[in-house]
Amino acid sequence: MRFEATTLDGVYLLKPRVFGDARGFFLESWNARTFREAGFELDFVQDNHSRSARGTLRGMHYQINPNRMGKFVRAVRGALFDVAVDLRSDSPTFGNWVGYELSAENACGLWIPAGFAHGFLALEDDTVAYYKCDEFYTPAAERSLHYADPQVGIEWPFEPSIVSDKDAAAPGLADAEYNF
Repeated sequence: MRFEATTLDGVYLLKPRVFGDARGFFLESWNARTFREAGFELDFVQDNHSRSARGTLRGMHYQINPNRMGKFVRAVRGALFDVAVDLRSDSPTFGNWVGYELSAENACGLWIPAGFAHGFLALEDDTVAYYKCDEFYTPAAERSLHYADPQVGIEWPFEPSIVSDKDAAAPGLADAEYNF
């Protein structure tokens, strides 16, 4: 597994070794020892799995302290554009974002630590996202950031066509609640 730093401190693009032959492929998607040796002491407590139609936007979600949540996200079918926004108030990159295409084909994953809003746009029909979380889902701690806030300026590959009412009503950065 290669861990590639992004422009946001703490967010990493993960590229596993993929072994392919006539049968298909094999890859190791998670190994606690490999992550620990790379400096990540993670205790994943919950796995989430979603399926989305092309154009579905899910996000931008996060949990505030004391239930802050980090996520290791992968696409196991189809493709998605995965985004992290820095909400750490003392960070020099506060309000900045990064986005990467994660797909079944490229097998990449994204590690998004606590202190970041996270969301994705399904680029293909029947896109399946699978992610590991280092904190349990806590409804009282869940918050959202508007996916189209001009102050953040996320450049989605195309305009989302399916957005939940909750995500459409999320506040922009100036009005969002965060405590990182």
